[in-house]
Amino acid sequence: MSLQPASVSIDLDNLWCYLKTQGEPGWETFPSYLDQVTPRILQRLERAGIKATFFIVGRDASRVENWSALRAIADAGHEIANHSFDHDVSLPGFSRHELHRDFSRSEEAIQDATGQMPVGFRGPGFCMSGLMKEVLFHRGYKYDASSLPTFLGPVARLYFYYFSNLSAEEKKKRSSLYGGVAGAFRTLCPHAIEGDFMEVPVTTMPLARVPMHLSYLLFLAQRSEALARLYWHTAVGLCRASGVGPSLLLHPTDFLDANDVPEMEFFPAMRMPADRKMTLVDLTLQSLTRHWQTGTVAEHAQAHLPVEALRPVFAEDALGA
Repeated sequence: MSLQPASVSIDLDNLWCYLKTQGEPGWETFPSYLDQVTPRILQRLERAGIKATFFIVGRDASRVENWSALRAIADAGHEIANHSFDHDVSLPGFSRHELHRDFSRSEEAIQDATGQMPVGFRGPGFCMSGLMKEVLFHRGYKYDASSLPTFLGPVARLYFYYFSNLSAEEKKKRSSLYGGVAGAFRTLCPHAIEGDFMEVPVTTMPLARVPMHLSYLLFLAQRSEALARLYWHTAVGLCRASGVGPSLLLHPTDFLDANDVPEMEFFPAMRMPADRKMTLVDLTLQSLTRHWQTGTVAEHAQAHLPVEALRPVFAEDALGA
């Protein structure tokens, strides 16, 4: 009997992205750790036998000094997807023209750097809007992976606000960061948004709807690795019982510590040694390959594509707009 599909993705948020989001100085020079962290990520994925999806920020792809790291990802056979051009969490407030410009710039930069044209998108900070989905659909994207169905979005946002150095105005721009409570009631399974344009949610624990990606496991592991492992195995058991093939999310910070990147000491779990972190990374990847057919987000979306999907137009197109 064939295994149910699952997927692994990496939001390749660079050092400058975290500094910018946090309101820390120096991000304007676009400091990078991609050369440092990319080999670690690729090694772990190769060890697990997984081809994953890397959501790349267009600004990084536009900088030639990052091309070696980004090309290594594509050369290893992984999927390349779009994570916006400037990792701007205020994207839901953009106009149609502004969204097209952002997506066009990131697509061009990503293709130049990696040789791949992205067909998948994830909004920074899980931000998304109806207009964003519409624009992505019209640009020929096959899936969006911005949904995080959890009750904890507003709590995570308040935690972020508390520890950031952002002004009140900048915090207001990030009001959609991590989503709202209503999103917790959305399905955990990949599903069609419009025609063959799919949504692949980042999996949260069935029933409890609490996050189960690595950042949360590492947050727990700071206090107790046994608790983090119990949390993960509980999530895996609930996914298997409810028929959910997980879409697991990783970040570069899951492979780095404060000794690697002192500027990131403010980020949760950065005082935890990188080798201990990667032990938990290995645990999660091994669990996925043991119980599910694990691959890219594009493959995960394709496996759930409705047979009758014919890619109809949006209402305004039908009116000739």
